[in-house]
Amino acid sequence: MTLKTRIEPTLLTDQVYAILHQAIISGELPAGSRLRIRDLAAQVGTSVMPVREAIRRLEEAGLAEREPHKGAVVKGLTLEELVHVYGVRRLLEGEAARLGAAHITADDCDRMQAEYEQMMAAIGERRVVDFLDRDEALLTILYSAGGNPVLLNLIRTQWQHCRAYKLVGAQGAMATGQTDWLSRYQRELVAAARTQDTAAALSVSDASLDNATERIRARLAAQHNEDGAKAK
Repeated sequence: MTLKTRIEPTLLTDQVYAILHQAIISGELPAGSRLRIRDLAAQVGTSVMPVREAIRRLEEAGLAEREPHKGAVVKGLTLEELVHVYGVRRLLEGEAARLGAAHITADDCDRMQAEYEQMMAAIGERRVVDFLDRDEALLTILYSAGGNPVLLNLIRTQWQHCRAYKLVGAQGAMATGQTDWLSRYQRELVAAARTQDTAAALSVSDASLDNATERIRARLAAQHNEDGAKAK
């Protein structure tokens, strides 16, 4: 039997993927950015093969897509799609918060508190990306305590899809000083975890994602009104 094999520079591809993934998550490559293979290869200092493979992996992860006459671009979600994503997040994260609160340890709660304090410092200094990283780190500690890694991986995938929207929302909140909603729910989650109050953890998780969904719906309604006014 003859096997047709293709040897790929896996480690190099992983490194290129990590670079591109971080650039997308941080907003350095915003939605709609073209992923030109040769340009990216020149920037990261590799041949085109690992870049091409990294872009393919980004497409599989839902972070990039093919557009006619453009090639691969960073994928952005419409507001309508975001509403559905947040509906899925509500289901997944409510269960993860409930499970986590039931099994979390005192040491884990201390780690959540440390992430919360770093998150507050990032808000005060308007470090948007660091704020989002600390927020997700705090939630990861809680959700990991539930002992379901499949659930956590599903949630992390949804976080990636929401990242661009969350960046814009956090930037706007920090610019206007209206930052209470950026930290209120996390503070309450830490308190629920401390007492292993599963009902409170579920309630706080639902309230947080309901709040986000309502803000998306408000933007969507405003967008429809603008489109209607332009059509007249």
